[in-house]
Amino acid sequence: MLIVGLGNPGEKYARTRHNMGFMAVDKLLEMLGKRADKEICSALVCETYVHSKKTVIAKPLTYMNLSGESVRALMAHYGVKPQEMLIVYDDIDLPPGSLRFRPSGSAGTHNGMRNIVALTGRTDIPRLRIGVGVDKSVPLADYVLSDIKDDEEKLLPAIEQAARFILEKIEE
Repeated sequence: MLIVGLGNPGEKYARTRHNMGFMAVDKLLEMLGKRADKEICSALVCETYVHSKKTVIAKPLTYMNLSGESVRALMAHYGVKPQEMLIVYDDIDLPPGSLRFRPSGSAGTHNGMRNIVALTGRTDIPRLRIGVGVDKSVPLADYVLSDIKDDEEKLLPAIEQAARFILEKIEE
């Protein structure tokens, strides 16, 4: 199984809403006592076994809008079919802190997922979306690239909930 958390690399983006995918897979790695410390296919990767199931956990280094470049290369490198993957990312169209799993579908408004769909030619890739909501008084790019505040109590628990959901999906 290939788990891909979407986000932007670098300390500047570490706690932004757009990095919810990175944060969720980081929490998963922490729960597993592992680290994504190998660079393969323009991604930080951890190759491990979870309940005897080979699992690759990846964080693309291509920046959000070019995530498809890394995902397509990872799929080829590991010989993974779309149904053997899970893409994890933020979603402004969902209420803050909510999770939504879909086994397939359009990319919606998310540029990272749009790039994945465009470069893989597939919409049948399972995805877990983490709601971050939206503040219409702030330009969208500024909102998703702003840091999550400590008092945004709905967002922070969603990171651990997402990691636990991913772990359940791996175990299926």
